[in-house]
Amino acid sequence: MDVQFLTEDHLEQLINIKYENDLEYGEAFARQKTQQIKKQFSDPKIQQVIAFYQGEAVGYVDLILSNHTVEIDELSVVHIKHQNKGIGSHIQRFVMDQYLDKKIILVADGEDTPREMYSKQNYEYLGFKYEFLKTEL
Repeated sequence: MDVQFLTEDHLEQLINIKYENDLEYGEAFARQKTQQIKKQFSDPKIQQVIAFYQGEAVGYVDLILSNHTVEIDELSVVHIKHQNKGIGSHIQRFVMDQYLDKKIILVADGEDTPREMYSKQNYEYLGFKYEFLKTEL
């Protein structure tokens, strides 16, 4: 398992796996998210992380950085064949090890969140929010 901060060398791999994952919500949404990824790559308040399993890009997370917190957003293991291998846990451990001086906040979807995994990792439930991305019609 190799988890690392995104560099320009792996940007295209991140775009490809996110695009594949976002197609579930339609092609227009996936294209719009591709533009967002490129914009976030140069945003100093957002850090992107990518995970590799046996050399294949298999997971990612976006980190929203502030003075005192790191918000884990859009944590995903793309292919079902790679789920239940601890990839999500490795990604989270990487984040925690990189930001020892900050509070880690996890943003998770309410309906499809592996709540038991997060409980085992000592996250505390604080509440929920909605997020939307406007796409062209």
